[in-house]
Amino acid sequence: MKTELLTVLDTTDKNAEIAHAADVICHGGLVVFPTETVYGIGGNGTDPLAAEAIYRAKGRPSDNPLILHISEPKEAEKYAYTNDLYDRLAAQFMPGPLTVILPKKDIVPKTVTGGLDTVALRCPAHPVAHALIKAAGVPIAAPSANLSGKPSPTLASHVVNDLLGKVDIIIDGGAAEVGLESTIVSLAGEKPTLLRPGAITYDALCLALGEVEIAPAVVEGLRENEKPLSPGMKYRHYAPGAPLTLLDGEDEAVTAFMCEAAKNANTGILCYDEEIPKMPQGAVLFSVGAKDDLSTQAHRLFAVLREADTNPNITALFAHLPPQKGLGLALYNRLIRAAAHTVKKV
Repeated sequence: MKTELLTVLDTTDKNAEIAHAADVICHGGLVVFPTETVYGIGGNGTDPLAAEAIYRAKGRPSDNPLILHISEPKEAEKYAYTNDLYDRLAAQFMPGPLTVILPKKDIVPKTVTGGLDTVALRCPAHPVAHALIKAAGVPIAAPSANLSGKPSPTLASHVVNDLLGKVDIIIDGGAAEVGLESTIVSLAGEKPTLLRPGAITYDALCLALGEVEIAPAVVEGLRENEKPLSPGMKYRHYAPGAPLTLLDGEDEAVTAFMCEAAKNANTGILCYDEEIPKMPQGAVLFSVGAKDDLSTQAHRLFAVLREADTNPNITALFAHLPPQKGLGLALYNRLIRAAAHTVKKV
């Protein structure tokens, strides 16, 4: 397959490009597009064959649900049984980096939902994503536009490395603003349940909904034979090529361990900005941002993991174990999967 590359940094005067990409989606093709979280690989969310094509392109297991992207929050009623809690979330957080799981209607193919009777719905805030969905006139089923298990793409160049020749169009819309995938909350059970943390934090959800449970798989691995209820719940996900180990301990002890490990030329260190001057000369370092700047850490995380993959000499990676509070919970969730739950006490 020949992949067409389009640049749409601003939707102004880009109607022809958007219309062309929308037409490809409507005719069963696959289009990669930017969102405020990460890049997504999209197809017609009402077409079972398009969902299957997405799974093939990514090398993704078909039991891993896709997210249905809509242009307006009210469109959810066409595809799911909404409720008062959904209306509350929509009013406060949509458009934005939030995905809500609801009981699905028959119009949504089970190939999109991984065989589940629920559907994940999201209304992205990115102007290019919004314009594309509106022009297509159908919901766009879209997971992150990476090969399955690899770090999610925050730049179009990441997508080109993974999916060139596997999709019809890649739209370059610049760097993703957030850098981590959307928060996912399920409203399909007895209580609202956080399935994947993101930029919209657990505390923010509680303010909107009252009591919210946190699914065990947010910080733990899926149990044996447990079916993923949302994207990103697989045991090893977002993984770089070299094994990643997370370091748990007091800041001074972790920094000291990193300094010693960094003496090995085959070891990469994901460190805070403040730690860089303390590291040995010649160390292979990847700055994730300042220690207390969780937003920058979230924005940089996947790009840093991909940058590490460009160094063929790296055989091991070390990073801080993030806190499980606020945006730190989202970082913890992504890193614990990238490390296959490998944590070292120091």
